[in-house]
Parts: sequence; C-alpha cells; structure tokens
Amino acid sequence: MTELEKGPTGQRRGRGARERIISASQQLFRDQGINSTGMDQLSAAAEVSKRTLYQHFAGKDELIAECLRRFDPGVLPEVFERADLTPRERLLAVFEIHAPLCPFIAAAVEIPDPEHPARVLARDYKLAFAARLVDSAREAGAADPEQLGEQLALLLDGASARSRVLNTETLATAAAIAAVLVDNALPAEEGTRASVR
Repeated sequence: MTELEKGPTGQRRGRGARERIISASQQLFRDQGINSTGMDQLSAAAEVSKRTLYQHFAGKDELIAECLRRFDPGVLPEVFERADLTPRERLLAVFEIHAPLCPFIAAAVEIPDPEHPARVLARDYKLAFAARLVDSAREAGAADPEQLGEQLALLLDGASARSRVLNTETLATAAAIAAVLVDNALPAEEGTRASVR
C-alpha cells in the first residue's frame, strides 16, 4: 500500500489524483493550448473536484510548470545516452522523435512573461538540449561543435513549429538537412564512413 501524498497545506489526499491532474493537463494543453484550458475543464477531465485540484497545485501556473518538468527531465536520454549509437547517429536520431509540437515551444508562445516559471523551464530545457547536441557534435569530431549544435537545435525547433502551423510532417525534410549539416561539419573520413554504412 502506497502512502497518500500530502498537499501544500500538509493535508492527505486521495490516491492518484495528482497524476490524473497532470495527465489530463498534459493532454488538454497539447490538444487545445494552455490559455484555452480552464481549471474547471482540468478538474472535470482529471475526475477530481476543484478543491482537490487546488490542494495539489496552488494555481494553473504551478501546474503548467510541473507538466513541463515532467515532459523530458533527462533531455532525451533515449537518444543521447544510447551507447549503441555513434555520436553522429545520436545527432541525427533526435530528428526521429515525433511530436506534434514541442511543449516547451508551445508554452513559450502562449506565455508572454519571460520570468514565468514555465518560460524559465522552457529556456533551461532548450539550452540543455542544445548543450547535449554540442556534446555529441564534439564527440563526433565537429570542427565547430557549438555552431553545429545550435544549427541542429534551431532546425529541429523550426521543423516542429512548421509541422504545427502547416499541419503536415516536416521532420523527414529536417532530418535530410541535418544529415548535410552534420556531414559538412565532421572530418571528411567520418562523413565518408557514415555514408557507406
């Protein structure tokens, strides 16, 4: 038997309510946007009372931040921590992750205050993601790993946003562009080996 979670006021709450709230929020924020999602709708989708919702989260801002914190806390470990991939393959594997729109971009677009907790999390995530790309570019032997990492981060974010705006798939095109960028940035022998595989 698991211990019941306690809310901000130290009161015990029912099992699973917090997770249902977060799950419902992630779904609704993704489907209809942050600003279009109200607390009444969130409590109904999570099957909790508004009182329970507010026992778990002091407000919508706190809930948005928690959803972002949980989205990808390890910054794509399923790509960057794979020992079976070469550094070049890791750089390109990020373009195989399909998402309708990065929730960090979505939050930054909907929330104008740069100091809002969700915007701070979005900024930190995007910086950490680019840093992981830079590390892989450095491991792959890129002449300018910082430039390549930033180019790939910008390409992926642009493809994500364009996919959403046009309601079409753009990641395959972005992956092809990424392969050219990576091969041009790596020493000739690495690019040659990669194209032979």
